[in-house]
Amino acid sequence: MGFKSDIEIAQEAAPKDIREIAAKLGLNEENLDLYGKYKAKVDINLLQEKSDKRAKLILTTAINPTPAGEGKTTTTIGAADALSRLGKNVLVALREPSLGPVFGVKGGAAGGGYAQVVPMEDINLHFTGDFHAIGAANNLLAAMLDNHVFQGNNLDIDVRRVVWRRAVDMNDRQLRNIVNGLGGKAQGMPREDGFDITVASEIMAIFCLSSDIINLKNRCAKIIVAYNRKGEPVTAGDLNAQGAMAALLKDALKPNLVQTLEGNPAFIHGGPFANIAHGCNSVLATKFAMKYADYVVTEAGFGADLGAEKFINIKCRMTDIKPDAVIIVATVKALKYNGGVAKTDLQEENLVALEKGLPNLLKHVENITQVFKLPAVVAINRFPTDTEAELKLVEDRCRELGVNVALSEVWGKGGAGGEALAKELIRLTQTESDMEFAYDEEDSIKDKIRKVAQKIYGADDVSFTGKAEKEIANFEKLGFGKMPICMAKTQYSLTDDQTILGRPKGFTITVRDLTVSAGAGFIVVLTGDVMKMPGLPKVPSAEKIDVDENGVISGLF
Repeated sequence: MGFKSDIEIAQEAAPKDIREIAAKLGLNEENLDLYGKYKAKVDINLLQEKSDKRAKLILTTAINPTPAGEGKTTTTIGAADALSRLGKNVLVALREPSLGPVFGVKGGAAGGGYAQVVPMEDINLHFTGDFHAIGAANNLLAAMLDNHVFQGNNLDIDVRRVVWRRAVDMNDRQLRNIVNGLGGKAQGMPREDGFDITVASEIMAIFCLSSDIINLKNRCAKIIVAYNRKGEPVTAGDLNAQGAMAALLKDALKPNLVQTLEGNPAFIHGGPFANIAHGCNSVLATKFAMKYADYVVTEAGFGADLGAEKFINIKCRMTDIKPDAVIIVATVKALKYNGGVAKTDLQEENLVALEKGLPNLLKHVENITQVFKLPAVVAINRFPTDTEAELKLVEDRCRELGVNVALSEVWGKGGAGGEALAKELIRLTQTESDMEFAYDEEDSIKDKIRKVAQKIYGADDVSFTGKAEKEIANFEKLGFGKMPICMAKTQYSLTDDQTILGRPKGFTITVRDLTVSAGAGFIVVLTGDVMKMPGLPKVPSAEKIDVDENGVISGLF
């Protein structure tokens, strides 16, 4: 039997009617908005019903991503299926994929092999339209802002200090910086503008952190869109935009229910990037999952220096949730890549390179266990080329830090390949965790940034450009100094230089700019050359994606 792609495996599956999946949770059709046979939205009013259930929450994170791949989402889904095989009532809570990476570098993002969520094609493409609604709300606010200026500008907005940008869910570098309003007086006020990818929009962050529709509307009202000529912030509330924005997001706010290949329920809802946003699925989906299951497996984007750091310092800080255990995903191949081996040579045993690359994994283990004080297990996503000597070396180094290693073979075996991991997770969650944050709310903005850079990245210090210094002073003057920070940093390195692999030492993080997401409730800290609008690669995944006369999609990972 030949090799099957992820999409072929997904297309051969026989998923259950989504009403049957919902019934496992005690939900009936009246609680659902059906989107065909295999996906549905769940009534958020159900969250208001009292419940004493406190599920065990398992967070999946990883080492810094490499071209060799780590399989974080695959491991998350496989761990949930494995827990189900061991008789546990389990739910998965994941982010929705962005069209930008789907058609760009990454391809599909719904797991892989026999550890996937389905319908895979729907999830990776338009799904239930959430991202379109978020983009529409973002662009409605932009339109109302420019219309206000055109219609007389009663708020005295300084068009040189408009900070609200338009959004589209696609990697399109051509739209990073534009000039609009051209064509004469009737076409608007000419000004510089630009687009962010939808998953980097503050609306996405608000969407994922809101507790209900009223909370979402109140958060939208706080969005700073511009400054007036006196230097005072102008908000979406000043434009009376929050009601219409919330109306656009009303249905999107309901979590999406789908299933794994093994018929276990999964919520997929919201999807901010973790290198330029907070990288976690919606609070609503996580809380729904924790209400209806005994074990919930969720993930945060990229490595523990990005998604997991933000999951704890932002999402957990703003809610009453905290992880009971953490999975740190790695592969022997990726660790050898961190040790300097070329991608073409990763299949060969190389203990010297593995030893050199292992410090990257160990730093992420230290971040979880020593900074955040959470119990962890390292999941090695096993490949056939991994040797026993290589696997033993990883296991020995992790055990020196008091962390067990579990081999994960969920890509090829589904839940059956994750039972060792599931057993370790059950053991870890039997003891109450005593989570700590990396910084205090009362710390200054600079101190928060330094603590993340030094504790999580391993930096010696942080330098601030003149522009960053000016923004910090302005934000503290405006009363935003106590907000948590959202670090925008390359995912490929612990530093702000994506070419530096492993566990570097003796480096400085450079903060070039800051923006405030007043509605989301955090300050975005821009480092290195991270941009809020990615571009497509030389050969985008879109070139391989096709659809035949029967509507069957191919090439989607």
